[in-house]
Amino acid sequence: MKIVIIGAGEVGYHIAKALYQTNDVVVIDQNEEACERADELDVHVLHGNGANVSILQNVLEGAGLLVAVTGSDEVNIVACMASKLIVKDNDKLKTVARVSNPDYIDKPVAKRSQIGIDIMVCPELSLASEVARILAIPSAIDADYFAGGKVEMMEFVVPDDHFLVDKPMQELHLANCCIVSALFRDSEVIIPHGKDIIKGNDHIVVIGKPAAMKEVRDMFGEKVGKRSKVMIIGGGIVGFYLAKLVAKSEFDLKIIESDKERSAAIAEELPDVLVLNGDGTDINLLKEEGVSEMDVVISVTNSDEKNLLCSLLAKQLGVKKVIARSDRSDYVSLFEMVGVDSAVSPRQATVNEVLKLTFGQGIESITTIEGEKAEIVEYTTSKKSKIVGKPLKSVKFPAGAIVSMVVHKGNTVVPRGEYVIEEGDRVVVFSLQSANAEVEKLFK
Repeated sequence: MKIVIIGAGEVGYHIAKALYQTNDVVVIDQNEEACERADELDVHVLHGNGANVSILQNVLEGAGLLVAVTGSDEVNIVACMASKLIVKDNDKLKTVARVSNPDYIDKPVAKRSQIGIDIMVCPELSLASEVARILAIPSAIDADYFAGGKVEMMEFVVPDDHFLVDKPMQELHLANCCIVSALFRDSEVIIPHGKDIIKGNDHIVVIGKPAAMKEVRDMFGEKVGKRSKVMIIGGGIVGFYLAKLVAKSEFDLKIIESDKERSAAIAEELPDVLVLNGDGTDINLLKEEGVSEMDVVISVTNSDEKNLLCSLLAKQLGVKKVIARSDRSDYVSLFEMVGVDSAVSPRQATVNEVLKLTFGQGIESITTIEGEKAEIVEYTTSKKSKIVGKPLKSVKFPAGAIVSMVVHKGNTVVPRGEYVIEEGDRVVVFSLQSANAEVEKLFK
C-alpha cells in the first residue's frame, strides 16, 4: 500500500518505522531535522507543508492511506479534507488525523467521515483512558480489554518478597480460562512454559476471562473494598480528562497544577476533587499533602523530564505505584529502568489505529506493551484465514507468538493443541514484533 504521512515528529516517525518495510511510504514535514531523521528509513521524504494542495496532488496518486500527525490540529484536519477532495475516488483513500483540542474531539477515537476524516485520534484522551484502566486495577501496571470486554489483559510486577519468586510457572495454578502469555525480565521477553522459573521483578502478562481474573489480582496483593488515594500532577488535557474519568469512582483524588487560572477552572469543573495550585517537584508541598500515603501518583505534565523527576520524588517519599507520561519513545524504557512502575506514551494510540487500517480486514484491536517489545492483537477470522479448520498443533505458528484466547459464539476459551478455530471466531494473539508479519499471514 502507498501511505502518505504528514508530520515526521515522534508519532509520524514511528508510524513510518512500523510500516516502511512492507509499504511504499511518503513522509512530508517542514522541519529539516525531522526530515533528516525520517530519511534514515527507506522512505520517500519531502520537505514542505503537508497541507499544501500542490504537494498533496503530487503524492496522492495511488495512495491508500493518508495520516496527518503534525503538532497542529488545523493542519492535520485541512490535509485530510483536502486529500479527499483531490482524490477522485475518495473511498479508496482512508484518512487519519491526530487532534488534541477538546473542541474538536471528546473521546479518544472518533469518526468524522462527513468532513473527510475517516478516523480522528486524540492521543491525550487515549492516554488518559489507558491510565484510568490501570487505576481500576490497583495491583496491575497495565490493563486492556478485547472481544467486547470478554477477554481481559493485565500486567503485574512480581515483588522480590512474593511467594512465587523462584517457583516454576506451573505453580501459579491459574483458572482454566486464564493464561500467562509472557514474562518480561529486564530486556528479555519470554513466552513461558510450565518449568520456567519466576524471578523477582519479573513482569507477568496474564490474559483471561474477566470473571476469572479476580483470583490473579488477589494473588498480587489487591485488597477488596479499599478506597485508593490518587494524586495527579499536571492538570492539562491528560490530567483533566483522567480526573473526569475517575472522579466518580472509588478514589480519593488530588490534582497539583502549576497554572493558577487552570487550577481554578479545574476546581470549578470538578467540585469533588481537591485541586492544588503548586509545583509537583516541590518536595515540601508533596510532604504537606501526604504524598507518602498515596497509593498511586500519576505525573502527566507536558515535560518528560518533569514527569520523571516528580515520579522519582514520589517513589523516594514512599508511594507504592508511580505512573509517568513520556512523549519521547526512547524515554519509556529509561523511566522504567530507574524506578517508574509504568511509563505511558500518548503516541501509541495513533500508531495502533494506523496499523489496524494497514493490516486490512480482520484486525479488531492492537495493544502494544512494554515499550513496543510485543503486541496483543485481536483478529476476527474469515473463510480465507489459513488458521481456520485445523487443530492449532497443525498450524505453523511462528516461535515468537501464541494464541492466548479465543471467543467462539460468545464463549471464551484458552485453546489447547487440539482446538480448531472456526470462521467468525475472535482470536487474541500475543506476538513479538519479529513474528507479526508471519502471524498476519495466518489470518488473511
